[in-house]
Amino acid sequence: MSLLTRWPRNQLCLSDEERRHAVNAVEQAFAATLESLKVDIGLKEMFEEIYVPLAAWILARQRRQEGPLVLGINGAQGAGKSTLFNLLEVILGEGFGLRVVGFSIDDLYKTRADRELLAESVHPLLVTRGVPGTHDVDLGVEIIDSLCADDPDRITKIPVFDKSIDDRCPDSVWQEWVGGADLIVFEGWCVGAQPQSEAELADPANVLERDEDTDAVWRTYVNEQLKGPYKALFERLDMLLMLCVPSMDAVYEWRSLQEKKLAERVRYIYDTQQPTDHLRIMNEDEIQRFIQHYERLTRAMLEQMPEQADVTLFLNENHKIADIRVLKPLRDC
Repeated sequence: MSLLTRWPRNQLCLSDEERRHAVNAVEQAFAATLESLKVDIGLKEMFEEIYVPLAAWILARQRRQEGPLVLGINGAQGAGKSTLFNLLEVILGEGFGLRVVGFSIDDLYKTRADRELLAESVHPLLVTRGVPGTHDVDLGVEIIDSLCADDPDRITKIPVFDKSIDDRCPDSVWQEWVGGADLIVFEGWCVGAQPQSEAELADPANVLERDEDTDAVWRTYVNEQLKGPYKALFERLDMLLMLCVPSMDAVYEWRSLQEKKLAERVRYIYDTQQPTDHLRIMNEDEIQRFIQHYERLTRAMLEQMPEQADVTLFLNENHKIADIRVLKPLRDC
């Protein structure tokens, strides 16, 4: 492993002995889920050089404040946000004994019916989930505030969104978390995104905007959401971590891979004799169009967010961490 893929040595926040102990504990705890997460066989090396030190750095941040730490994870489609959360959950939970809870901005998608109403009242493109304006932001604020409350008996319900049917699941199957937490992880493709200027909104970013948002109503609405409701949600974050993809081409490739995996899971779950017309699995052309909804903000975040995020993990074309940037180094870890 090259030096670029190691956590900065002056930010390790733990001794070599502590790191070995954490790596051993995590290897044992993570063995059962290794296959399901499809992590390469170089996992032990990645633990030692990247993930355990990163977790220790987060732990040091958490110990410097009263109450839980709210960590945002930003990354384009297919960047590996969910896998990173699963790794941190095991390391910080099993290795360092923290109570860790997380959810995705995808869990907050408005129902299909609500987005259809938005499409009728504001702009047809808002029927497609993903951009700011298609999430229940108030619910997200409510969840984070509930998890931050110092009440061991409080039950926080976290919604579940089924992408195969493009709709929210009934609340009877929502996840439940009892009590508070030491670390709250909130991940999503646009977590921490900043609004653009009017000048930046003027020119269409792609064919979708050129042909279907000719008067810029859709992208202006999305931008206004970032200025208002989403700003209040993102202000709940104590720190921000970015998984920085190498290019928009990688986003298209990795998002296509995600959809193929979703289709494989659906085929496994549903008997082939049952009708599947209600499922919303996208083909290649549909994926291309779908990602164009995200392109404007994704490009803006790739340019701006590495200068704003507390930690940026730069990915290469092979989906590996090629460099690490710590914006605000900790002193006296």
